[in-house]
Amino acid sequence: MLNVDNIQCRYDDAPVVQDISFHVNDGDIACLLGPSGCGKTTVLRAIAGFQSVSAGQITIDDRCLSRPGFNLEPEERHVGMVFQDYALFPHLSVYDNIRFGLRKHSRDQQRKTVAKMLDLVRLTGVEKRYPHELSGGQQQRVALARALAPSPALLLMDEPFSNLDTELRRQLSLEVRDILKEFGISAILVTHDQQEAFAFSDQVGLLYNGQFQQWDTPFNLYHEPANRTVATFIGEGSFLPGITGHETNIVHTELGALIGNRAYPWSADTPVDVLLRPDDVVLTQHGGLHATVEKKVFTGGATVYTLRLPSGNRVSALLPSHQDFALGESLQVGTQLDHLIAFQRHDIAPGSATDKADL
Repeated sequence: MLNVDNIQCRYDDAPVVQDISFHVNDGDIACLLGPSGCGKTTVLRAIAGFQSVSAGQITIDDRCLSRPGFNLEPEERHVGMVFQDYALFPHLSVYDNIRFGLRKHSRDQQRKTVAKMLDLVRLTGVEKRYPHELSGGQQQRVALARALAPSPALLLMDEPFSNLDTELRRQLSLEVRDILKEFGISAILVTHDQQEAFAFSDQVGLLYNGQFQQWDTPFNLYHEPANRTVATFIGEGSFLPGITGHETNIVHTELGALIGNRAYPWSADTPVDVLLRPDDVVLTQHGGLHATVEKKVFTGGATVYTLRLPSGNRVSALLPSHQDFALGESLQVGTQLDHLIAFQRHDIAPGSATDKADL
């Protein structure tokens, strides 16, 4: 439905994003994920029509929205937008805020559509209130209803939940996802919160320094990162030094021989770094390696331990919280992993450490 084909955007002749390509199918929810300044909001603004492109093109259902020298006006794109600060009109009631994009419709059609949107976002009965009389979650629902009222082909959301407290943010994001899925609305979310991206989206694109590092499902971003940048940004983990074996899917490490789910192209005895997630490190009674508890972070149902191995390398382990180990205690650990991710040692950027327990 949406096709972004090799676009580039520039500010003051300097490229901000380049070589950005992806597509969104009907009814799918996509996410642009990345740190501040990576270019994700610029891509969203280009799709909305607020930012021109200097290369490539953007189309919806084969209708060109943007290309070099051509930028279809935002109001002609049939695209809805939900902003970080809600952007509600403070002098208009909830009813009139939602009705704002329906001025070309008849009064009766406006009334029916607003009533439908209020029911959709569960705000029936507050239509006469003004934005300052609503909670943050209610204001965001109004912003969503206003964006959906004209029946856009695509909904764009720029950090829409960032101004809410943690629990409300989680709850509202799941509610919005359910609404979009129920009505088959295609959407793109911009966020720097990977937990939000994973819970909300079908496909996630990780942007870093203005370029896509990987466009994939949340599962594959976590378990099959395309490069060291993705592996470092997504989730928690540790890089453990290793050496490839004569078999193409085995890496020998301090924690033993790790058998992978793929064949690596490197010859035997190639120095690599293996990515270990906290859930890859397990307690064992036989044949394990003794590790010392250096740090512990209680998270409720689990505790994340930082463990120092005999070599001085460190790994993280996610263990049930009822197993309460003390600082300085020695544990016998091994590995249990289905996805073995390794990178050649020479890929390390100058100044980066491979022994960080928390990435």
